[in-house]
Amino acid sequence: MTIPFVDLKAQYFSIKDEIDNAIQNVIKDTAFVGGDYLKIFEQDFAAFVGARHCIGVGNGTDAIYIALKCLGIKEGHEVITVANSFIATSESITQTGARVVFVDCNKDTYNIDVSQIEKRITSKTKAIIPIHLYGQPAAMDEILKIAKKHNLFVIEDAAQAHGAKYKGINAGTLGDCATFSFFPGKNLGAYGDGGAIVTNNDDLAKKIRMFSNHGRIEKYNHEFEGINSRLDGLQAAILSVKLKHLGDWTERRNAIAAKYTEGLKDVVITPTVSPDVKHVYHLYVIRTKNRDKVSEFLKGKGIFTGIHYPIALPFLAAYRYLQHKPSDFPVAHQLPNEILSLPIYAELTNEQVAYVIEQVRIACQSK
Repeated sequence: MTIPFVDLKAQYFSIKDEIDNAIQNVIKDTAFVGGDYLKIFEQDFAAFVGARHCIGVGNGTDAIYIALKCLGIKEGHEVITVANSFIATSESITQTGARVVFVDCNKDTYNIDVSQIEKRITSKTKAIIPIHLYGQPAAMDEILKIAKKHNLFVIEDAAQAHGAKYKGINAGTLGDCATFSFFPGKNLGAYGDGGAIVTNNDDLAKKIRMFSNHGRIEKYNHEFEGINSRLDGLQAAILSVKLKHLGDWTERRNAIAAKYTEGLKDVVITPTVSPDVKHVYHLYVIRTKNRDKVSEFLKGKGIFTGIHYPIALPFLAAYRYLQHKPSDFPVAHQLPNEILSLPIYAELTNEQVAYVIEQVRIACQSK
């Protein structure tokens, strides 16, 4: 049996007619940039998240950069984020001219360790970017309390958290704004790059929309310099189709995660889910001291896995100038040696899930 880490073909074939019709409609209407298909998706995704505004942009990285710029983050400022994630978040901070400040992660949830945040705040700190890693919202009550105390912006990086909830509240509606990625492998993925910013702030939404479209609202009327980062009509139409299925896909992901947890809890460290949180399992990440051995064994059995992420951000060559050492972020430094992401997507059959569990157990129990 062969089980890919992600199977986008299986997802496509499950909704093929809907996707093909959507693509044909965009081509027929030549609505490639802007237009009704983008407006419809923005309205529907805003409603899904529970925000007043959604602005589609070119990708999830641009979304973070645009949000920071439109909140006034610039050279001389500092922005706090977590040490264990993809570089998109931290590089977006640096691109504004600000300095990225890393905080270690919680040893159980792998989200930002809120007990460490205030230690990293200085007079230059202007914002916190909590990342809802793997699909589980960060501890937003504590983060928002700290932000209010120090008059900081909060930008939720919800790239992996489409549909996640924190204490019954939708991820993406708790901070000043939130950013989403629609990279193909995401729970809600396009057939190319795509992203969005959501917010309840009318003035911020207007500025974001203008900044992402050359600093304009109408053609050739530019109030300031911006950038060109727009979600195109084809991707918007595809995402509109997929959005209708996202609820069912999420429930299936949760069902698979429950099977994994029940079947593996005695042989590996399974995900810890915070109380009152709805995890959407963009990734199902286990921990084992024999990670490399387990990964190779599974590959030999046709099961493909991933490591998210193999190097913590402070220890990348890109951040060598910050001169961090392992003791600065002990949890984030250790995790890459133990974490392993198992296949998880709605199209996995119960038979495939059982096979993954069986083979992981064999790998972990063999000498």
